[in-house]
Amino acid sequence: MIEHVNQLGPNPPVPGPAPTPTTPVVWALNTTAPAVGGHPVTEADSILDAEERERAARFHTPGLAHRYVTSHLALRTVLGIYLDQPPHTIRLTREDCPCCGAPHGRPNIPGNPLHFSLSHSGDHAYIALATTPVGVDIEEHPTPQTLTDVLHLLHPAETEELTALPAAERITALARCWARKEACLKAAGTGLANGLVDPYVGTRPHPAKVPGHHLTDLPTPAHYQAALATLTG
Repeated sequence: MIEHVNQLGPNPPVPGPAPTPTTPVVWALNTTAPAVGGHPVTEADSILDAEERERAARFHTPGLAHRYVTSHLALRTVLGIYLDQPPHTIRLTREDCPCCGAPHGRPNIPGNPLHFSLSHSGDHAYIALATTPVGVDIEEHPTPQTLTDVLHLLHPAETEELTALPAAERITALARCWARKEACLKAAGTGLANGLVDPYVGTRPHPAKVPGHHLTDLPTPAHYQAALATLTG
């Protein structure tokens, strides 16, 4: 487990060490904040690109739009620190999907070796930076109905593990499993294209070993679970 997650608040952040091949960097923030990294959320239009502004405008709920804008403003702020360039000048694109070849794979910065991943759930967002392909995911604890809906979609061993747990422990275990799985799928660039069966990541307190990945859980606020995955081969 990564013991320390950097907290991004309303003031300009103080950057720590840059990511290395063995040590990714993770930042966290509360997405309901009125400002992030020294940038008021109300001024985000001057920093986000046209695609980000268009996606934000699609949200019909102001709170959801605010969370989306805040997390993307934070992403650009953090990238700007490590790339040493103004956040609004960073060009964000997508790699080709390894499953279908369409341009909706891992997010990237053309011509730059820095890899990154963004995830937001509820009122919190996590950003991961690494020198190898990386995926980060944070999940708010789901409802019992969600557990019922997805239980049969997981790897058979994960379904068995969850079913064997006392009912009071299943919600946390599912969120833990889901965060791990999403982190691995983001690192691979496939997303949910092939469903939720593979890879097997486990539901227990320590993640399973996933071939080709280094998978670890992350510290989180109460009622959330998060995980980080980097490719190793």
